[in-house]
Amino acid sequence: QVQLVESGGGLVEAGGSLRLSCAASGRTFNNYHMAWFRQAPGKEREFVARIRLSGSATYYADSVKGRFTISRDNAKNTVSLQMNSLKPEDTAVYYCAGYSGDYYYTTAARMTSWGQGTQVTVSS
Repeated sequence: QVQLVESGGGLVEAGGSLRLSCAASGRTFNNYHMAWFRQAPGKEREFVARIRLSGSATYYADSVKGRFTISRDNAKNTVSLQMNSLKPEDTAVYYCAGYSGDYYYTTAARMTSWGQGTQVTVSS
C-alpha cells in the first residue's frame, strides 16, 4: 500500500480558490488510481474526483464538475486537487485516497489507502 499525506487546506471566502496536494510514499504509486473524497460534519464521506493511474482520464462528481480539477505527477508521487469558485457547501474535510486494480470506483469502501484529511472551510 501507499501512505498518503494531504496538505493545502484552509479558510477561504466564497468564490475563492485552494489547491490541495497529496504526497504518496512507496514505490507502487504508479499502480494506483487516485481519488479525492470529502466529509462534511454529520454527513457521509462523498466522492469528489478520480484520476486513473496513468493520468489519462478523470472523473468528477456533478457537484464539483467545471470547478475542480484533479491531476497527478507520477514522477513526484503526488496528486492535486485545484478547487476554484468555492462555495460554502464545499466546506468539509478532504481526503486523498487510492486503490489498485482494473476497475474504476467512486465509492469509499473500494479505496485501500487513505490520508489523514485536510480541512477546507469556505466562508459566505
